[in-house]
Amino acid sequence: MAMPNQATTLTPGFADPVFQSQSVFRTVLEAHARPARPLLLNDAVTPPAPLFATTASILLALADFETPVWFDPTVNDAAREFVKFHTGARLVDDPAAAHFAVVTDLTMLPAHGALSHGTPEYPDTSTTLLIQVQALATDGPAYVGPGIDGTVRFDTSPPIADLQDRLAANRHDFPRGVDMILISPTHIAALPRSIRPGAR
Repeated sequence: MAMPNQATTLTPGFADPVFQSQSVFRTVLEAHARPARPLLLNDAVTPPAPLFATTASILLALADFETPVWFDPTVNDAAREFVKFHTGARLVDDPAAAHFAVVTDLTMLPAHGALSHGTPEYPDTSTTLLIQVQALATDGPAYVGPGIDGTVRFDTSPPIADLQDRLAANRHDFPRGVDMILISPTHIAALPRSIRPGAR
């Protein structure tokens, strides 16, 4: 009897699940097609802190009962239950077992080697990092790669200390590797495994 009572305390998911899921999915696709460019994510929900509405919207749009999700240890039970209830996703304790690894505290960011990089036969089985930051900026280090005309400058606030090293490791592993979606309270930007640091 505890579960129904607990479920009634959860905040709602998408008001229009089909339309909003499609809208979020299109924005995520565009973010991967235009790497390192912040895009506004309009469709939002009201998840428990510390999850941003933008992060929760991505999970509600992309995760389902077949999707293992890992949260960093600072994410509380209310936020975990919100995602589990609205998506049916399986929550896991090992980030290497996750399709999505959600980081709300940069001090809890798993080491690159602690994540799944996929296999040569199935590189798409790797972990996608969803990393919350306070802001996304169009200045900072330069990046190059597919979807970028020349170079583009991008940074986060606070900065991710080992971001360049992670991208370099992805380059050595390609087509295996870890994709990243950087998430602010209002915008998202993708750094897929095909992107690498440009000239300084």
